[in-house]
Amino acid sequence: MRITPDLVTSLEPDDVFVFGSNAAGAHGGGAARIAHQRFGAVWGEGRGHHGQSYAIDSMSGLDALAADADVFVAYATAHPELRFLLTPVGCGIAGYAPAEVAPLFRGVPDNVSVPASFVPFL
Repeated sequence: MRITPDLVTSLEPDDVFVFGSNAAGAHGGGAARIAHQRFGAVWGEGRGHHGQSYAIDSMSGLDALAADADVFVAYATAHPELRFLLTPVGCGIAGYAPAEVAPLFRGVPDNVSVPASFVPFL
């Protein structure tokens, strides 16, 4: 299992920065702000692949996050040519603990690196 670096400041051409967002796509803080400023996240788009970023709604409740995590795992599986760098989605501004969120990402394919804080729960 590959581990996502704690601080991602640049990406290779096939890398995708995976971050927690809100449904409105207001990328004002945390990893969402970095995704918007550096990696092509689109303001107003709170889900999915844009530029070199992939947004997961982590602010609309754990059920919404779980649904988006399922969609992401399927997307990553369908795109083995890309390498996805999963950040600790939901564990910043959204306020969840890794023990709550990491299990939602069980079964990620080999082209997804995960945050070290998720490893004990996968």
